[in-house]
Amino acid sequence: MLKGLGGLGDMAKMMKSAQELQTKMTNMQDELHNVMVVGESGAGLVKATASAKGELKALDIDPSIFNGDDKEVVEDLILAAIKDAQTKAADKAQEEMAKLTESMGLPKDIKLPF
Repeated sequence: MLKGLGGLGDMAKMMKSAQELQTKMTNMQDELHNVMVVGESGAGLVKATASAKGELKALDIDPSIFNGDDKEVVEDLILAAIKDAQTKAADKAQEEMAKLTESMGLPKDIKLPF
């Protein structure tokens, strides 16, 4: 491509790869808004749905857990389901990032953005 200019050809290739990676990362970040994960607690009595970006989208509570005496238990189950969904969202985002970096020939455990 740029013969006779030493390492500049490699630099141009590297810059093109960096731009490609940036475009793919932007697209992946947008897609993570549409990927949903479900966190559960209480053997599925409480379910929290979140995007892979960690945004809580829905909460499903089985009506059988509503008993005035168990208010604290219900609150704990809700928090546990939300935390589970957030953990799964973070794991899914990391999994998608690993796929992206591997497809670009980078180590899958590289931490991006730098």
